[in-house]
Amino acid sequence: MTKNEEIARAIAFLLPAFLLLGALGSQYLGGLYPCEMCHWQRWPHYSAVLIAGATFFVPGRSLRASLVIIAGLLIGLSGLIGIAHAGVEYHWWNGFTACTTTVSMAGTTAAERLAAIMNAPMVRCDSPQWKLLGISLAGFNAIFSLAGAFTIFALMRKTR
Repeated sequence: MTKNEEIARAIAFLLPAFLLLGALGSQYLGGLYPCEMCHWQRWPHYSAVLIAGATFFVPGRSLRASLVIIAGLLIGLSGLIGIAHAGVEYHWWNGFTACTTTVSMAGTTAAERLAAIMNAPMVRCDSPQWKLLGISLAGFNAIFSLAGAFTIFALMRKTR
């Protein structure tokens, strides 16, 4: 791989990994429970980490380059979902307000499940739990993901 491809591969692997670490850290250490749209933003990052990670093991420069581009597309997809989510949070458009739960329902009675649901924190997609300089976590995901995807594509374009 060329130097640009190596840099693009590193971004494709490290950016979603760090964004996921931040999201999971804010959830499990900071008590910021994710809404449904937060989870939607995570799935492309999980896939991007796996695909970009595979580039360290697969043979062939063209296959590795293709996988880096696919990871970049997934990172960009998460950024687009982040824009949609931020728009819902800032009330630019309507979105989903379904509640989510962090409570396991395995091995519980119907009454226990109902009590767990009624006592679970309701996480709305249109209400950001945290902001910095007026930007929510969804907004930061959109900014970093789209900037990262753009950088990956720019670096990969220079190698063609």
